[in-house]
Amino acid sequence: MSDHTLPDALYSVTQVRELDRVTIEELGVPGYELMQRAAKFSYDSLVESYPDAISITVICGAGNNAGDGYELARLALEDNKQVNVGYLIEPNQLTGDAKTAYEAFLSANGEAQAFEPNQLNDADVVVDAIFGTGLDRNIEGHFAEAIAQINDCMLPIVAIDIPSGLHADTGIVMNVAVKADLTCTFIGLKKGMFTNDGSEHTGTIRFADLDVPDEAYNNVGKPAATRIELSQFQHCLPPRQRNAHKGEFGHVLVVGGDFGFIGAARMAAEAAARVGAGLVSVATRSAHAAMLTAVRPEIMSHGVETLNELMPLIKRTNVVAIGPGLGRSEWAQLLMGRVLESECPLVIDADALNLLAEDPRKSAKWVLTPHPGEAARLLQTDTKTIQANRFESISTLHQQFSGPVVLKGSGSLIADTTGNISICDAGNPGMSSGGMGDVLTGVIAGLVAQGLDIDDAVKLGVCLHASAADHASVVGERGLLALDLMPHLRKLVNQ
Repeated sequence: MSDHTLPDALYSVTQVRELDRVTIEELGVPGYELMQRAAKFSYDSLVESYPDAISITVICGAGNNAGDGYELARLALEDNKQVNVGYLIEPNQLTGDAKTAYEAFLSANGEAQAFEPNQLNDADVVVDAIFGTGLDRNIEGHFAEAIAQINDCMLPIVAIDIPSGLHADTGIVMNVAVKADLTCTFIGLKKGMFTNDGSEHTGTIRFADLDVPDEAYNNVGKPAATRIELSQFQHCLPPRQRNAHKGEFGHVLVVGGDFGFIGAARMAAEAAARVGAGLVSVATRSAHAAMLTAVRPEIMSHGVETLNELMPLIKRTNVVAIGPGLGRSEWAQLLMGRVLESECPLVIDADALNLLAEDPRKSAKWVLTPHPGEAARLLQTDTKTIQANRFESISTLHQQFSGPVVLKGSGSLIADTTGNISICDAGNPGMSSGGMGDVLTGVIAGLVAQGLDIDDAVKLGVCLHASAADHASVVGERGLLALDLMPHLRKLVNQ
């Protein structure tokens, strides 16, 4: 769970290394001083989070992450805590600032020994100082065993900089990774902490810039990605004038709902209406039209079997959402082809994405909203490859198809019209249920219909969708249904 006070900028490992280098080599801040600041922030965060902790076990590896750990252990000793340090790399192999930190720990009468699981027995808190952000290989051997033992200890775990084993750029677990309750990170937030497996392993994130000068940040250029949250975009939906009328708030057309799948189209249409679209129509199978009108009479439902029946509907709308329940039949392909020829902004999801994968093309007028499986089909690869580097995947999707792209999942990614990447880390596992993607399609379409800039509509839509799911999950994540989001969507767009 990320802290609302965290900065928005997210950096790659390469950028963070450059921040370190510039700060030390060009701006003259000693590396050991940065290490001391990092350890002080981590220790203060530990004490604030676990004020009753008396006994602290610190597990150290190699490099500067180990140095942070030894420095934290020294601070804990000076604070009269019971400190137990276990190392996975012999301290005599340490060099540079890490060696200095270890020697300072020894000078404070600290003692370290090779890590044994029994060192966890009497601890109140365990500190992970094994691997830092530079890890790019799978963890094996006694390192993997130690991390598994740490995860099994049933104690609060504090990770320094990043949970060991979590890839700082991609957010994937490198075979095994520490599951921290609190992660204290520094200088630049690492982008991998907010997507993929990141949120599962970081726990609450606390951040300190360690007083690194602005000049260092200017030197590394724009961040690799940006965190976004609902409050940043709510200005896009100002209060309505008293004399407003429905024609001012756009008309959404949802195209989909083949035999047996009318529910998907209904959910997308209702979501568009709940976020404020003035009018919402559905083009679906003739057999479904009356059924849809019966369950949600506010939605105008049209039976469409031919292009002649579809074309007048497209002409009356501001945005078309295609894909929910569309299927891949000849009927679906016929409607898809006509929609792609229209001049309307499009939101493309579900089977419409699968049809697009069969006949790839580019357009700046559409928004694509794939989950990893659909993204894999669009890029003619597999889901594992998509998830192995979600940032690279969404950049490739944007390059090959143009327009904004949403790569759904834990830590949904958004590539805007210029290719800049944002992350929404709201949402919860309860969203892993049928219909959630259909709701997101409708939300984005409803916002585009109201005249929002397309990038704002996509970012606000993703944040609204995730935040509504978080509100709806207060009573529990299991059993959360897509339609449960509707009252929360309505409430959030009116705040």
